[in-house]
Amino acid sequence: MSVQSAVSLLKSAVPGVAVIGKVTPAQAEILSPSALQFVATLHRIFNPTRKTLLQKRNFRQQELDRGVLPDFLPETAYIRNDPNWRAAVPAPGLQDRRVEITGPVDRKMVINALNAGTSTFMADFEDSSAPTWENMISGQYNLRDAVRETITFSNPNGKKYELRKDGKIATLIVRPRGWHMVEKHVLIDGEPCSASIFDFALYFFHNAKELIKRGKGPYFYLPKMESHLEARLWNDIFNVAQDMINIPRGTIRGTVLIETILAAFEMDEIIYELRDHSSGLNCGRWDYIFSFIKKLQNHPQFVLPDRADVTMTVPFMDAYVRLLVQTCHKRGVHAMGGMSAFIPVKNDPKANDAVTKKVYDDKLREVQAGHDGTWVAHPGLVQIALDVFNEHMPQPNQIHIRRDDVVVKNTDLLNINFKGAVTEKGIRDNIQVGLEYMEAWLRGIGCVPIHGLMEDAATAEISRSQLFQWAKHNTITAEGTRVTGQWLLKILDEETEKIRQRLGDKYGNTKFEAAKAAFATNVTGEKLDDFLTTLLYDDIVTVSHQARL
Repeated sequence: MSVQSAVSLLKSAVPGVAVIGKVTPAQAEILSPSALQFVATLHRIFNPTRKTLLQKRNFRQQELDRGVLPDFLPETAYIRNDPNWRAAVPAPGLQDRRVEITGPVDRKMVINALNAGTSTFMADFEDSSAPTWENMISGQYNLRDAVRETITFSNPNGKKYELRKDGKIATLIVRPRGWHMVEKHVLIDGEPCSASIFDFALYFFHNAKELIKRGKGPYFYLPKMESHLEARLWNDIFNVAQDMINIPRGTIRGTVLIETILAAFEMDEIIYELRDHSSGLNCGRWDYIFSFIKKLQNHPQFVLPDRADVTMTVPFMDAYVRLLVQTCHKRGVHAMGGMSAFIPVKNDPKANDAVTKKVYDDKLREVQAGHDGTWVAHPGLVQIALDVFNEHMPQPNQIHIRRDDVVVKNTDLLNINFKGAVTEKGIRDNIQVGLEYMEAWLRGIGCVPIHGLMEDAATAEISRSQLFQWAKHNTITAEGTRVTGQWLLKILDEETEKIRQRLGDKYGNTKFEAAKAAFATNVTGEKLDDFLTTLLYDDIVTVSHQARL
């Protein structure tokens, strides 16, 4: 079947749906008429609610800017104060989640992650994948093969990758894109499809029954939510999707990333809305810091110091962890720890030992805080995390530890009374990370090793938002310099020139100029785009006239 005939088939079978990205014959199997009809049905039912909820985000930001700070909702106190309700019991394959590895949906990386020896693998359509059309559709194809355990990959040099044969393959969890994203390569009744619905629906449609047959189920990580009403929307989608393919409600499981400051005040309510489908909450620490800065951007009393000073032990982060663990265990679900972004250091044993100790200490803090599992970004760190959790949590989880001793007030979640400073080094580090990450993202790469850390969109968001915050409030650095937009633009020029000098003739083949231009719009203190991904998305949209329906 040619590309053109595959596309024509889609056109004739799915009224109102237009695929305007290039579709290969293999990808046409993913974008089958029945699959696209499934996507379109969910989009038509639920996209109006999604758009209404995004508008509510804007209204809430206006309130925050006026000084109405985050607090626990009085109208949902009855949910928080009721000790009797519980969420669903852990689903098959999700009882033991002591170490989870995460990564993009690239074919080789999917194989390596499933083979890494972890309990689960979060295959990510979101922050560690740049949402090019090719990445998103190939990712669905890769996961379809992974579910059926037929996935293989061969490098150009002939090296072959395949799944291990001992049965110790990680349980698959999929993270779709957040509510704020759209998929511009698929139009439904003339408007771009919700990216969240698109990612969820294609994976669910092609794999739910196969996963059930294999003794697991369709499991998801749900990102970027800001309220329990957004969790309710996911729950409604889950119910309708399950009904549409005639599988029992409650088969799906969703773990919610608590990675926005507003969601931290609605943890109980989020679990409650998803209770028949809930598999817990996760400390999405890097996005959480970004959200703290973004949501409270108007208030100088919430200016944060260098990223390196904002550790998990500072007051507002510690309170967030304690409340998350207590809330999850009270409701009978997993409290998952956050990402260790460190990566092993090759050819430098001393530096690698330092990384190992940092990862060990981080995972020890998490298991002692009551977390039931943790994240790593690199297979080389799996054993370190496993050793910590195996020693301190020999059973599959520690949901039985209630943490009734924990009391977290609204002021605790906003407490930034800790030592730290804004430094020129911190500014330059942020600019380097932002530049390098955005350049890679524009080339279709969403997971990038920079300065010994595996950076994804969340950590680049911290870099971008901190620079904006410091310029907006004219923060004074430890060296005594007042931060201004003009000074940051000057440093941006200097750091870009360093890259140009380092790369020489190769610089012209990069996306650094485009990255710099986009970055410059967000570091003067005048404007902060909601998300890096929406700021840059139009630059990676590739409309194919051949594929236009």
